[in-house]
Amino acid sequence: MILGLGDRKSSDSTKHVHFIHTSGTSNLADHPITATASDIHIFSDKENIYAYENSREVAEPYAQRTTDIVVVNTGRKASVPTTILMSPTIYGPGSGLFNQLSIQIPTMIRTAIAKGRAEVIGAGAGTWDEVHISDLVLLYELVIAKILAKDPAVPQGEMGIIFSEAGDFTWTELSEEIGKAGRKLGALESDSVREISLQEGAESWSGGDLQLAELGFASKSVSPLRHAAFSALLLIWFPQLED
Repeated sequence: MILGLGDRKSSDSTKHVHFIHTSGTSNLADHPITATASDIHIFSDKENIYAYENSREVAEPYAQRTTDIVVVNTGRKASVPTTILMSPTIYGPGSGLFNQLSIQIPTMIRTAIAKGRAEVIGAGAGTWDEVHISDLVLLYELVIAKILAKDPAVPQGEMGIIFSEAGDFTWTELSEEIGKAGRKLGALESDSVREISLQEGAESWSGGDLQLAELGFASKSVSPLRHAAFSALLLIWFPQLED
């Protein structure tokens, strides 16, 4: 798709092209179980996240992260500006025409119903950020509007990664809420949460993929939205910041 945009641009220099890619913050997550990558900190989308992904990819290839790198590199080669929206856990039902659910929470709910109780990998102490799908839609709308207006403030290329956090949770907190809601609705036998191993989590939630289970269901990944170009959206999410 990026190469196609490049061809369009080269055939008519008056055409304005821009590629928006959707990614996720498991790319930045730590390894609390296997501890193969313990250098984790609170990231900011004003940092060069692309450079971090490149250095991390050398030691630990990860399909979603690999794709980010290919997007940026291909955009640079084809002279197509690229912007990546790297979101944390997305929750809430979407209103689109196709897929209306995200991955992590619905997957954990389905497994809880099948097994009769909620589960968490290990102690579940890892913190992740979250964003409601309706809030995330506003961010996409704002990015697209700025691109159409040819606003130079839209980050692109190596610095073109935007976060979208609007809150946070721990895996234990999430599992406990699944347990409480499931028990209240009569879908679960108990509201208690069972601790499981990484292997068990992988079998339940990631098709046996240990790396994906640890990065996507057990890790720490904190990624606050800091780009000044989207400060107006932050005030919509958190009106108290205006003071």
